[in-house]
Amino acid sequence: MFYRRKVILGLLQLFDGSLDKIRFQKLLFLFTQRQSKAEYDFVPYKYGCYSYSAHADLTTMVSRDMLGSTSSHYTKNDKTDYLKQLKTDDKKFLFEVKSVYGKMSADALMKHTYLNFPFYAIHSVKAASLLSKAEMDKVNASRPTSNKTILFTIGYEGISLEEYLVRLLKNDVKVLVDVRNNPLSMKYGFSKSQLKKYCESLEIQYVHIPEVGIQSEQRQELNSQSDYDKLFSVYRKHNLKKTTEKQNEILNLLKKHKRIALTCFEADICQCHRKHLAEAIETLPAFSYEVKHI
Repeated sequence: MFYRRKVILGLLQLFDGSLDKIRFQKLLFLFTQRQSKAEYDFVPYKYGCYSYSAHADLTTMVSRDMLGSTSSHYTKNDKTDYLKQLKTDDKKFLFEVKSVYGKMSADALMKHTYLNFPFYAIHSVKAASLLSKAEMDKVNASRPTSNKTILFTIGYEGISLEEYLVRLLKNDVKVLVDVRNNPLSMKYGFSKSQLKKYCESLEIQYVHIPEVGIQSEQRQELNSQSDYDKLFSVYRKHNLKKTTEKQNEILNLLKKHKRIALTCFEADICQCHRKHLAEAIETLPAFSYEVKHI
């Protein structure tokens, strides 16, 4: 079993095997804030801090009958002592979370996290009813906004879905342009239908333009930077010359929405075709904006 799932089960165990779903997400968030490397990352969602990845793990454990689930609660089904299987610090952090926050209601936990982590309240449907005007002003001030037109690029290699989405939000990206030829991924959250759903849940438009991608068969035997450089040389000479119309489509999206991001897999921009695509778009006659890799 993944260690992070033992953390979930340990948290439920501390609360006599059952927690309502909103409190669970807030308590898990407060636990991860104590960790040097968080087991789960979070996004600002409709009730505040929320982890899609934790939800996916919970759904898997429900399907395996390790947990029970109702519309409002998760329940631990077995009697295994998962707290004994946790690292010493993590076990201590869970007990601290229960001691400090365990008696708080869902609303009290939401308010606490909104006050202390206002960024996570920017999409909340409850914040206005829980916070004062001055407190809401702090939430609104934590919402990233910019009128500057920038073409961003971003890769998802090595980061969680939530960290990726937060990076988009903190750069006020309005449209995510998926430039993969084949938008499938073994990594949770990054196949086309999932990524579209998660982006749109946070008010980021998702667009897929496969024509500017590189076909899978072209990407074999990429073992060194030299291999990548040879691939991109072919991409610039052939693929990019044939896709000017699609490049202009991306430029029009940029003009309309001001802040868009090209996305693919690789973390290293020098090993991803999005760098060369962005450079090609930069050379279009009507382009006069900044390009930024995030």
